[in-house]
Amino acid sequence: MAGNHIQVGKIMTWTNSTGADVLSGSAVVVGALVGVALIDIPDGATGELATEEVWELPKTAAAIGQGVQVYLTPGKSITATEGGNIKAGVAFVSAAAEDATVRVKLNA
Repeated sequence: MAGNHIQVGKIMTWTNSTGADVLSGSAVVVGALVGVALIDIPDGATGELATEEVWELPKTAAAIGQGVQVYLTPGKSITATEGGNIKAGVAFVSAAAEDATVRVKLNA
């Protein structure tokens, strides 16, 4: 393996400076990257975020088609609307308007 390889990159260590505790399974924005907290991370503490794979996340009321680029809103819900939202990944399966969640392939 090349000598400059650092790590696989599926997990990121992150220090919570949001001013609030982050619960396990919650989406977190780190710059232009979206991760999912693998444990509860109290404000000021360090924990790990998953930055790849498929995660079920809360969504807005609109339907989202499979394979559609999705974004994380400031309220931490997934939407297909870019606007001022952060790119989160791709919808792994379709979600109807009445569904509360959608499965997202992170950072795809």
